[in-house]
Amino acid sequence: MPPMTVPVDTDPAPLPEPLPEPAGPDRAEVWSRLLLEVAALPGLPGVYRYFDAKGDVLYVGKARDLKKRVSNYFQKTHGGTRIGQMISRIVRMETTVVRSEAEALLLENNLIKTLNPRFNILFRDDKSYPYLKIASHDFPRLAYYRGAVDRKHRYFGPYPNAWAVKESIQLLQKVFLLRTCEDSFFKHRTRPCLLYQIKRCSGPCVDLISGDDYQRSVLQAEQFLLGEQETVMQSLQAQMMDYAERMEYEQAAEIRNQISALSKVLHQQSVDTAVDKDVDVLAVRVQGGRACVNLAMVRGGRHLGDRAHFPVHVQDHVLAEEEQESTSVDLAQATEVRVLEAFLAQHYLGGVVPSLLVLSHPVDPALIAALSEHCEHKIQTLIQPREERRAWLDMAITGADLALARLLSEEGSQQARTRALVEALDLALDPGDTSGESSDPLAKLRIECFDISHTAGEATQASCVVYEQHRMQSSQYRRYNIKDITGGDDYAAMKQVLERRYGSAKPEHIPHVVLIDGGKGQVSIAREVFETLGLDLSIIVGVEKGEGRKVGLEELVFADGRPKLQLAPTSAALMLVAQIRDEAHRFAITGMRAKRASVRTGGSRLEDIPGVGPKRRAKLLQRFGGVRGVSSASLEELATVDGISRELAEEIYRALH
Repeated sequence: MPPMTVPVDTDPAPLPEPLPEPAGPDRAEVWSRLLLEVAALPGLPGVYRYFDAKGDVLYVGKARDLKKRVSNYFQKTHGGTRIGQMISRIVRMETTVVRSEAEALLLENNLIKTLNPRFNILFRDDKSYPYLKIASHDFPRLAYYRGAVDRKHRYFGPYPNAWAVKESIQLLQKVFLLRTCEDSFFKHRTRPCLLYQIKRCSGPCVDLISGDDYQRSVLQAEQFLLGEQETVMQSLQAQMMDYAERMEYEQAAEIRNQISALSKVLHQQSVDTAVDKDVDVLAVRVQGGRACVNLAMVRGGRHLGDRAHFPVHVQDHVLAEEEQESTSVDLAQATEVRVLEAFLAQHYLGGVVPSLLVLSHPVDPALIAALSEHCEHKIQTLIQPREERRAWLDMAITGADLALARLLSEEGSQQARTRALVEALDLALDPGDTSGESSDPLAKLRIECFDISHTAGEATQASCVVYEQHRMQSSQYRRYNIKDITGGDDYAAMKQVLERRYGSAKPEHIPHVVLIDGGKGQVSIAREVFETLGLDLSIIVGVEKGEGRKVGLEELVFADGRPKLQLAPTSAALMLVAQIRDEAHRFAITGMRAKRASVRTGGSRLEDIPGVGPKRRAKLLQRFGGVRGVSSASLEELATVDGISRELAEEIYRALH
């Protein structure tokens, strides 16, 4: 039976006296309607969603009994807590009935991942986990891969980070001599490359190994990745003996070297195991209003390392009153359980789930049952492991403690820097509505910093980076291609970018501080632009290099006539200014170099071909290893790329030849 939306009964049962709400006829009407809807809810499992006046989702929750769970929000006095603030904003509610609590768990976290509710515990990971790919080919290649997997190739992982994948690739190269080169490079070789010379490849590109022998090495590499090290060792030993019996001693010596390399690798990996092949170890810690879930991965019997995850909105999470009464653990530990459950559902929903999870805290069995049903294989959990598994969990717990301590230390440092800069510049921040996501007025400070970058006038770009919420907001960074100016004219470039950035900006989008990487000249240009646009000159701050251009001797230049300000080299405010300025410079340099490389290598030639958009261009560059590879590809090879028709392949071929 599919989930269904619950209709609202027009004749509900009476409820106890509700929490007092803000005065006003509109709010009173909304509150009365919400009480009617709550009274009409059924005592069935389901998911509920709260919305504010703007239609934004405030919270998504699941319940074993919808009526009992949702009624608790509207009957209890939550006072000035974050939950109380959330309830005061609710203007609409939606509920969905499902067949079981397990379905409710999965639906809840599907909605959380889709809607990003403001008051839910959210795990945001902008990077997918990397895999080691063995690409399909007559002579398969090893490759680092990140993205959606398919059935065409073999994938191993996921791995906790790129370093773990690359280390595994180097290991497989050393032991099994598999190639890592692109197919376009492989096809055009007439002699073996350097990797063959240093014994990291068997030279299949120039037929220095037969297809059967290479496929045997691929099979052994796959067995190794699956944790079948003993099988691989026995296979290699059998091969060596076979060559020796046929008196092919040179080949036998090569196999002997492989066995020696593999034995050395296995000996060095002291935290490996022959008992478990695929295991995830998860430890959670909550402190200072922040939380960390540390995930350690064991794949193919090899401990690959760990990765820390930091959810947001943990401070908004408060247990319901009846839940606090029913639990035998303290609030902090109960919150850790909630955080771990949120991670399990959000992380594994739609992803790969190993058969064994070693956990630092017990979680709801219904969640594990729902995940088992979702991934179509049984998942076991282990809470109090022994021996080697105990060592894994202890390592994960230590990693969580260290990562959380580092995060709290960094956040404290950044907040101190923000406060120091606000005081140094004498900024007046409007505390505004402190009932939102952050009650810290300093977190509202928004700084935008601009930098111009080019090489002798070539590929001029302006960068804008943003600092807010005590950290750099990389998703809000912008690059501006500067056109129609004399090459190398930084003043004209700055004038153009400021006009484009603030020419049509709404007042609420103007930052508190505009940092300019430059002295009086650049600040004068910014002043002209701001005077023309009618903007406040006091927010313009130039960062002028001090005597001898030494770091730490920078001076701040103002557009409103204030005298220069030189901060102490150890000043936290100067450290923040330098941090933002250096990030703007880095962002501008990387953009300029990419643009310059595109111009010099002819990358723009692909962009000018009708029908070749960003996705197809990316596929072409990835397939052939760059623009030169695309240019040297034949018409037939171009047509084999996904999304490239025969007609488009002909168009590309004509444009590049």
